Amino acid sequence: MPEEIGFQTKIEIALDQIRAAHAAGLPRGPVLMDAGYGPHSDLRTAVTALGLPYVAGVLSNTTVWPPGTGPLPPKASTPGRGRPTKRLRRDAQHRPVRIKDLAFSLPARAWRTITWREATNGALTSRFARLRIRIARRDFDRSEPCPEEWLLIEWPKDEKEPPKYWLSTLPKNIGFARLVDLAKLRWRIERDYQELKQEIGLGHYEGRGWRGFHHHATLCIAAYGFLISEQETIPPSAARRAPPRAQLALP
Repeated sequence: MPEEIGFQTKIEIALDQIRAAHAAGLPRGPVLMDAGYGPHSDLRTAVTALGLPYVAGVLSNTTVWPPGTGPLPPKASTPGRGRPTKRLRRDAQHRPVRIKDLAFSLPARAWRTITWREATNGALTSRFARLRIRIARRDFDRSEPCPEEWLLIEWPKDEKEPPKYWLSTLPKNIGFARLVDLAKLRWRIERDYQELKQEIGLGHYEGRGWRGFHHHATLCIAAYGFLISEQETIPPSAARRAPPRAQLALP
């Protein structure tokens, strides 16, 4: 292994990849994250700082401020009592809620049945709700509330509780179905990995050396990129909803 290569967490590696893609001038699009990456607020903040929106899977215990609520403003200063505080406040009547609890509190009219893709065995359909919220994590260290963003919740009718949640900084006027489409675009990434491993040979490497593995992986990825670019030039035989490939996405 080269001496300049040191240990990095998966979050640091992901952020380096996003920054490299951004610096290289690749087409800009929302960064997609599953629940292995989305809960990391530092990563979401860094993506926002690059001017990129995200659709990030998060855990059910994520705390947010529901629509129309928020932390209390900083406490008014008293003359002669030192510097005024600039931090937001909470009290017994002003507390954030878990997104799981928020999902259970939504009325029936908040849920819509949306189909996001036609699969081999039929249409993929589920129930979704979305609402504008503010992230509550450590906002008591802030002087202003976090900006509003989307909370998207999936709750199939045959499930006892919602299995998936996403946060998104996509525009306020984005269509409901479009938001679901992007959140569900993770399937495309998983299929890419499957094809890379099985069809292109990424999973066939049996060596132990760092250099050999990187040469093998680089050639596989380059070959897959070429095949995909060639495939995009072939007109479809029938109308299809093709997911955009301009998204930056995390594994």
